[in-house]
Amino acid sequence: MKKVILSIEGMTCSACSNGLEKFLNKQNGVQANVNLVMATASIEYDEKITISDLEKYVALAGFKSLGIANLEEENKKNRVLPFIVYGVLAIILMYISMAHMLDIEIPFLKMSKYPVNYSLVLLILTIPFLYYGFDIIKSGINNSIHKMPNMDTLVSLGIISSFLYSLFGVLMVIIGNVSYVHNLYFESTTFVIYFIKLGRYIDFNSKEKTKSAIKGLVTITPKIAKIKTSEGIKEVTIDEVKKGDILVCYAGEKIATDGVITDGESHFDEAFITGESVPVNKKKGDKVIAGSINFDGTIFYKAEKIGKDSMISEVVNLVMEATNTKAPISLYADRVSSYFVPIVLIISFITFICCLLFEFSFSYSLTRFVTVLVVSCPCALGLATPLAIVVSEGKLAKRGILVKSSEVIEEANKIDTIIFDKTGTLTKGNLTISKVYNYSSYSDKKLLSILGGIEYSSTHPIAKGVISYIDNKKIDYNKNLKIKNISGYGLKTTIDGVAYFVGNEKLLKKLNINNDYISDLEDLKSNGNSIVYIIEDSNIIGLIGVKDTIRDNAKEVINTLKSNNIEVIMLTGDNKTTASIVGKELGITNIISDVIPKEKSNVIKKLKKDNKKIIMVGDGINDAPSLTISDIGISISSGTDIAMDSADVILMKDDLSKIIDFLNISKKTLRNIKQNLFWAFLYNICMIPIAMGLFINYGISINPMIACISMIISSLFVIFNALRLKK
Repeated sequence: MKKVILSIEGMTCSACSNGLEKFLNKQNGVQANVNLVMATASIEYDEKITISDLEKYVALAGFKSLGIANLEEENKKNRVLPFIVYGVLAIILMYISMAHMLDIEIPFLKMSKYPVNYSLVLLILTIPFLYYGFDIIKSGINNSIHKMPNMDTLVSLGIISSFLYSLFGVLMVIIGNVSYVHNLYFESTTFVIYFIKLGRYIDFNSKEKTKSAIKGLVTITPKIAKIKTSEGIKEVTIDEVKKGDILVCYAGEKIATDGVITDGESHFDEAFITGESVPVNKKKGDKVIAGSINFDGTIFYKAEKIGKDSMISEVVNLVMEATNTKAPISLYADRVSSYFVPIVLIISFITFICCLLFEFSFSYSLTRFVTVLVVSCPCALGLATPLAIVVSEGKLAKRGILVKSSEVIEEANKIDTIIFDKTGTLTKGNLTISKVYNYSSYSDKKLLSILGGIEYSSTHPIAKGVISYIDNKKIDYNKNLKIKNISGYGLKTTIDGVAYFVGNEKLLKKLNINNDYISDLEDLKSNGNSIVYIIEDSNIIGLIGVKDTIRDNAKEVINTLKSNNIEVIMLTGDNKTTASIVGKELGITNIISDVIPKEKSNVIKKLKKDNKKIIMVGDGINDAPSLTISDIGISISSGTDIAMDSADVILMKDDLSKIIDFLNISKKTLRNIKQNLFWAFLYNICMIPIAMGLFINYGISINPMIACISMIISSLFVIFNALRLKK
């Protein structure tokens, strides 16, 4: 199966998106999800089908494909000028039709004296609005033909009905039946079209705001790169850069492609991808991300991933795909929306017939009919969920939290248990020196310099941790010492004729050296350290404690989760003693240790049988089965193969506090969706009976123009409520 995301033109309400989705899914070899807010269709399709075929299906459903979705392309269509022109026409038409009530009529357009002039001028002024609203009418008719009635169907039926009845009135006035001059509803036709268009303009701008975070990611990468050539530094477009090219980035500029630094050192702002505002120091051999800002140095880097292959493109694709999935609550709203338009059509016809049966005039019955059609608002119902989802997923992405599907946001609100892997998750997964006991006459710096010189050539994990610590402390050491490996025990070298050894406890026995520092040794062991001995000739001159370090904020995150009544479990393959030490430091009492990766998923299965809703947090590699089987899998690994990760949520920076952000934003998003749905239902429940005229005896009634304004306000309420999530 192939996959593509197409931009769709012509969708105006949930009935449109639902109808298109159903139509596409009826085609053999096609599985589609349509997003109203993003105006996209995410489609999986068989190899035999082409994108041209898919675009034909979209056209057959009454919509238009604009090709593969590209957020970078801006809609430059002038949307303001038509509102000004048609706004002036609408005011003129309103003035002519209402002037007789205020006795301010234009002499040759007096309704009572020149009814033909009056009627024809109103007709002439209305015709441009039919052209202006032709897309609405066309969409309504097409969707009716395809048995997918939508909001345009309701509005079109109202527009056509009021216009045809008014046109009939004009003809009657022309042939001499001047009483019909009182039964012209051209202002309803024009103002319904005008306000629908105005509402869609506001709606379009508001939707663009909901997509701003996602669009911001797209525009991060620069269009120009500086490439190193035999002739010097040359400026080229990003399309001219090839994999393996050496590029240069000066202070204040952006990295053009994903790559590896070949020369230089600088600090980089990667907040757009990690959500971390603190600049990151990078030097030769470190990877750089396209779009990151170089703060204070000049670096040369080799291009590795360009354009659509870059990490930022992967991120954008993941976010786009996530917005095209549907949360369970969204599916519920979609089901209601699919019945909404047909029900409103039935109600409007029943209202029209009942008004006639109760001997109301034809013109009054028609007004009720049109008002019911126009006041109903499937838009608010259809926008309730996707708007909130798009805003929240954009917000999460800006904070360095990638959510692969909308279902995860809703599922996060049900979580009662979070399971953490230990190594690489609660801890950094990198050994480092935690404590130094110095028994020599050397300074600590000199002692570590000797240790660094001996450990430098070793590939042992402990040696790597030691060297990393010494390098971070900026301690110089001799990298050219001749080292002898004592297999299973440690290392030996000679400095200025003096023998030095570095190794484990077995090395002491081999050299027949007694350890006179038992209390210090026990202190290090009780805190989960691995022990490194430094020996000069036959004397212990140093005890070094090496252990994995707890991640920053880990303890605060655990405490926050527990305060929110979420059970925290540590699941690790480490032994009970080591796991208990880490658990005690973090305040985790529920520890499951000595579990190999294959068995971790069995532990999660058992907990799920007890009706636990579980988040598993792991590194995304060894924990892949566990991440997959849990209700939500969170990977704190920001590896390059993001799209292949087993997790549902990816933290682009190894910061556990992002889990709290994810849970909080998910909670606020679901609450926002429920608010939107409540308003959408309440609005329609209240306004449709009023439009039907059921409360006219209580002095409560509306006309088509007010109904249209009400409908627009209802949609805007939902839009602006969703936009609150951006705060």
